Amino acid sequence: MGKKTTRLTRRLAITSLLALLVPIVLFAPQAYAESYVAGEIGLVKPQNLSDGKVTQDGIGGLDLSDQPLKNSLGLGGKFGHYFTRAHWIGIETGVSYSTPHIKEGSLTFTGAGGSATLSGLSGVHQRMITWDTDVMFRYPGYRLQPYIGIGPSIYFASLKGPTAPPGQSDVSFLGFNVEGGLRYYVTRNWALFGEGKYNRALMNYSSNHSDPNADPFGFRATYSALTFSLGVSYHF
Repeated sequence: MGKKTTRLTRRLAITSLLALLVPIVLFAPQAYAESYVAGEIGLVKPQNLSDGKVTQDGIGGLDLSDQPLKNSLGLGGKFGHYFTRAHWIGIETGVSYSTPHIKEGSLTFTGAGGSATLSGLSGVHQRMITWDTDVMFRYPGYRLQPYIGIGPSIYFASLKGPTAPPGQSDVSFLGFNVEGGLRYYVTRNWALFGEGKYNRALMNYSSNHSDPNADPFGFRATYSALTFSLGVSYHF
């Protein structure tokens, strides 16, 4: 009687285990060569524009105080591929859009003759489109896959003040980004992910150097930002 009970219990345990494992084996995605497209939305938290220097014709060479930027909503899309022979290495490219406007406030100019501060300045609208291309590294798990990436970035930026329409713009190739995140496969093809990204670039707003009415005036500065986003990806 005891042996029969033991056998019955063992069969029941094996049957239960198989019933649990079969859907996991059938439906849990494997780590293999794959491509994907993704969309994401997040919060962009820029640091101050730093190391600023005036480049406008006639007043160039003055140092600028840091210019604080506003937080912004970020929207993005990307395409990636992980390789066949080394499915933990891939490449990803993506474009994102944000509006980290320059806050209203004061600005200090510093030169050989001393410094001067302008206060009560209106804010300046800034539009930033970023194109990232990264080498990606992932842990090729089944449903849960942490990943990191690093690579160069191109920045398409424009500034427009409230008093004169020309504004300033720049296309900067002097940028990079680092990202890290966690992806969870809901099905073999669909996944959810959350990630953090750091962007940094040298911007040179010089498109209207010869226009004394350009708002804002021409300058160069370092732009950097942290982005925290959530997204959904389709894998094929």
